[in-house]
Amino acid sequence: MAPPLPLVILLIIHDPPKCASMFISPSAEIVEGDSVTLSCSSDSNPPAKISWFKGGMFVRSGRIYSISNISSDHSGEYKCKSINEHGEKYSDAVMLSVMYAPRNVVVSITGSGEILEGDSVTLSCSSDSNPPALNFSWFKENQSSAVGSGQSFSALQSGRFYCEAHNQHGSQRSDAVTVTVHPGADRNVIVIAATSGGVLFMIIIVLFIM
Repeated sequence: MAPPLPLVILLIIHDPPKCASMFISPSAEIVEGDSVTLSCSSDSNPPAKISWFKGGMFVRSGRIYSISNISSDHSGEYKCKSINEHGEKYSDAVMLSVMYAPRNVVVSITGSGEILEGDSVTLSCSSDSNPPALNFSWFKENQSSAVGSGQSFSALQSGRFYCEAHNQHGSQRSDAVTVTVHPGADRNVIVIAATSGGVLFMIIIVLFIM
């Protein structure tokens, strides 16, 4: 009689996800228009289902989250959730920052765009970009060369002025604003009138003393 076969017991242990790890590829600087892949892995039995969240809002299911032609709207904090019937686990949050060239470049005027001769008006340039634009150039319409640099510019003459914002990913120019310089005749009239009034006042005082 043959000896009995040994009894084989298969022990299967089910457990909830113990960890969830998130990875972004490429890991280098991400520029608008690139393709980016987010992947999530977990240790669990049975295998976990994966969900993706951006800023706490559900965006996608599946272990791989691919984004083609990425834009600045995709920037934000991402994390993945690993879940099975025994529990769930979130990964650490990872910030996805998308770089892009300046846009929405706008010139604002401090005060009025109409000034008297000899005065100046300050123009300021602002833009939306990542990283923030640090280089600004100022131009007067119908002139090829720049008339100033920096985020602010003091205009002393009439004309239409615009700025150009730059970062390492590109540049964009603003619409032009109009600066009008009026002759200072009105101011001179006021000065003369004030001087004449002062002389007349002195004459009256002298006559009164006499």
